[in-house]
Order: sequence, then C-alpha cells, then structure tokens
Amino acid sequence: MGMRWKKLIGTFILLGVIAVYALLVMRAAVAILPGAGPILEFLFYAVAGMAWVIPVRYLLVWMNAPGR
Repeated sequence: MGMRWKKLIGTFILLGVIAVYALLVMRAAVAILPGAGPILEFLFYAVAGMAWVIPVRYLLVWMNAPGR
C-alpha cells in the first residue's frame, strides 16, 4: 500500500479512535466523578488526557512506515 493511502486511511481511523475514546472517557467520568473531590478529578483527567497517546502511537508508526 502506498504512503498516501496509508496516511489517508490512518487519518480517518485516528479521528474515529479519538472520537470513541472521548465518548468512553466522558461515560467513565459521569460514572466515577460525581462524588469525587478535586484531586481525584484532576488525576482522572490527567491520566485520561494522556492515555490515548499510547494506542495512537502504533497507528502513527504504521502511517509513517515506507510504502511499497
């Protein structure tokens, strides 16, 4: 698969992954945080805000790998 196609497909996958991840984090926040204090809220959003980078890294490596 050529580099241009990989980047096009990867871009749409990336947008989908981020959208689904954001919905899951919102759902978890509604379930976990209503009675939590500000420190727990800060920790939750700090971890959730950076956790999406780990799975997306592999997608970015695939997108930037040389094509045929």
